[in-house]
Amino acid sequence: MRDKQSKDKRVLYTGEGKAVEQLLIIFTINIVYVSFFTIRMIMVMKGQKLLASLISTIEVFIYLMGLSLVLDSLDNPFNLAAYCIGWGTGVYMGSKIEELLALGYVTVQIVLDSEHNDISRVLREKGYGVTSWEANGKDGQRVVMNVLAKRRNEKKLYDTIKELAPKAFVISYEPKFFHGGFWTKRITK
Repeated sequence: MRDKQSKDKRVLYTGEGKAVEQLLIIFTINIVYVSFFTIRMIMVMKGQKLLASLISTIEVFIYLMGLSLVLDSLDNPFNLAAYCIGWGTGVYMGSKIEELLALGYVTVQIVLDSEHNDISRVLREKGYGVTSWEANGKDGQRVVMNVLAKRRNEKKLYDTIKELAPKAFVISYEPKFFHGGFWTKRITK
């Protein structure tokens, strides 16, 4: 009798172990799939069509593996929950990967009081592309600057601006097209 109970416990444990293992597999597959999805979308937006195509091949393979596991046991709400939680975690992980990759460039427009004219010189010395001009604002003369920087240097640029002109009005956007200027020679390398 005791041997039979031990055997039943082992079977139960093995069954539960496999169920937990399947949940973890579904969860992990979705994290990887959605992270690949995010990276692929970034590559498409950056014009990297060939790389995006290669990534999508891997992405769809991973997706189909995870989906088949869930569809094989739709009656198990834990599998569905693992799928959904994995998806959400994948979105988060994909966005963190995108931050780490920091592909591309950012253009930062800075508007500040005209007495901060030396900021453009300092930014140029730090290697940023700066175009500046005088403008009229609500409260008088202003200096406006467009600064081009690699996205991976974006935080350093913001820190420098905050240090030199803490009251500056700053707007940033991602340029899609480059033509002319000294930066285009750097970008093509």
